[in-house]
Amino acid sequence: MTSQEMSIGNSRDADRAVTGAVILGGAHGSLAVARSLGRRGIPVWFVTHDHPIAKYSRYVARSFEWAGPNRDGAIDWLLDLAASSQIDRWVLIAAADAEVRLVARNHAALAQAYRVVTPPWPVARVACDKRLTYEHAASVGVAAPLSFYPRSRDEAAAVDCRFPVILKPSVNEARNAFTAAKAWRVDDRVELMARYDEAAALVGPDAIVLQELIPGGGEAQFSYAAVWNAGAPVGSLVAQRTRQYPIDFGYTSTFVETIEQAQIKDAACRFLEPLRYSGLVEIEFKHDARDGRYKLLDVNPRPWTWIALGAAAGVDFPLIQWQLALEQRVAPQLGRAGVGWCHASRDIVAAFQQIVDGTLAPSDYAASFWRSMVFAAGAVDDLLPGIIDLPLVLARVLSRRYAEDDAQPAEASVPRAKSLQPIVR
Repeated sequence: MTSQEMSIGNSRDADRAVTGAVILGGAHGSLAVARSLGRRGIPVWFVTHDHPIAKYSRYVARSFEWAGPNRDGAIDWLLDLAASSQIDRWVLIAAADAEVRLVARNHAALAQAYRVVTPPWPVARVACDKRLTYEHAASVGVAAPLSFYPRSRDEAAAVDCRFPVILKPSVNEARNAFTAAKAWRVDDRVELMARYDEAAALVGPDAIVLQELIPGGGEAQFSYAAVWNAGAPVGSLVAQRTRQYPIDFGYTSTFVETIEQAQIKDAACRFLEPLRYSGLVEIEFKHDARDGRYKLLDVNPRPWTWIALGAAAGVDFPLIQWQLALEQRVAPQLGRAGVGWCHASRDIVAAFQQIVDGTLAPSDYAASFWRSMVFAAGAVDDLLPGIIDLPLVLARVLSRRYAEDDAQPAEASVPRAKSLQPIVR
């Protein structure tokens, strides 16, 4: 046996001596989770079929590529991974939407091998299906945009609404041009019907939400971020998602800063408490200047892109979640205001667009960095993800233009975990 093989073997033995974490999918949020846990000596493995950035972190001990959560045999693959690698009862963290659905729907089966921190499907479904999200919000008195759910083209044509409106998918079950865009704006009835036909062809007529467009960009968007346990918050903060990319309907935030806003916190707690929620969660709100209310847009029951902001603000969400999974006692924590997070490679583009549009002054852009700051990819103790981030971003932006062509058939089979060769560092 070579010295390198002995080193790898010793590393694996050490990993198994400590309860580690397996992260499924995700991108910069997964990178932040890996750094949070890895810096404390907690072994981290990463499984992906999509965005690879987290696997380049020095804090990811082993990474695997699999066929993805939408393929037949995905649960067997995960169970085989636990059994063949002797990582029984490690913490399983689903970090992207499709992975959340897979784990939530198979919560009991996976709980035989892992400590599952994703909520079971009856709870997760309220977050994953926007129709259920808005129904629950209305039942607990949380404001949301006026929404319609046409079940056919005729019903869509008959909707009595004021333009402009947006079309958005009620669930993101598959990757295509509609789900990748997050929302399509339409300005009149003719455009509505044309866009509805496109959306229905991609996701079906029952998976479309027609919703009022709340004015404003990233500066009007806010989030409540937290980790809950048995219906109560253990760590939380409120943030303003000041800039986003693209600037109209951003599928990712580019500059986020912590603030104090009791209305958002109260609304989020009203939403989560009746669900007896446990796990990581980010709830997105948008301030409607027309009536002064903060309206719920989305609920993400997983690590979010800017989760690293929590540790910088005094609330290390991944560590708290890992401690709760191991049934350790954790004192309630609140994030402090005035801390920023930036995805630099995208934020430059978003800021440039806003400067050109006249909605952001160059001096205000420069001033946004005069605060305690953490970055999406760059870290002094973990250099490689920051170096490769820009090339990855460029590749991802180009690939989104061909989302439909890139979609893979769901019926293909998944190879077993033990047949894959992990990348070991």
